[in-house]
Amino acid sequence: MPGQVLEVGCGTGSILLPIAEAGVTITGLDLSEAMLNRCREKLHLVSPEVRDRVTLVKQSMVDLDLKSTFDIVIAPFRVFQHLIEVKDQIECLNRIHDHLSPGGRLVFDLVAVDMKKMSELSDGKEEVLSKTSLADGRKLTYSGCIAAAHPSNQYNDVELIYYVTDKEGTTERFVDAFPWRYYFRYEVEHLLARCGFRIIDQYGDFDLSPLDDSSAEMIFVTEKLQFGRSSPLEA
Repeated sequence: MPGQVLEVGCGTGSILLPIAEAGVTITGLDLSEAMLNRCREKLHLVSPEVRDRVTLVKQSMVDLDLKSTFDIVIAPFRVFQHLIEVKDQIECLNRIHDHLSPGGRLVFDLVAVDMKKMSELSDGKEEVLSKTSLADGRKLTYSGCIAAAHPSNQYNDVELIYYVTDKEGTTERFVDAFPWRYYFRYEVEHLLARCGFRIIDQYGDFDLSPLDDSSAEMIFVTEKLQFGRSSPLEA
């Protein structure tokens, strides 16, 4: 059983709550108050013992300052892809390094870039990602598109679009728009080395398959090294 765990970008608690229910003490960090409030609502539905294992903190992962250390830091759901600038990527990794116990581990995932698919989506055309029937009888269609591409700066303006159709057939459209940084394998390896991490394992998906040309994900399992952290890049 691991000791203290920190989840960077815990959101509504989709990962955090099962970890707490498994008996692990975990701190969840997120910058979104709305996400944290939804997580708090979920915490009210679990036992007091589970709630007592959870601490929630509103804070940016770039300005991480919790005055404590952790045995494991996780950053699921491609959290690092919200860091557009290299200086913020390095600062975030440095802060995580500072918050890890000696020999502590950082585990995170990123999208494995599919250049062909990215090119096809760069015209703003929506791609349907899933369709779901909700418990109250409404139907949800989830799609996404690249509204604008910025290849020289290695990020895209992404839109996640949600269509909610009620029982009468009326549809509402909701859009979540944000910049999304994409990474390549050896770029990530260099960032980790610069910030004092040793890669223990790399995977291409959550079934622990190898990272190769067909991989949908890049999953990194890393260990904190004891030498000093990197200096931030000059802006």
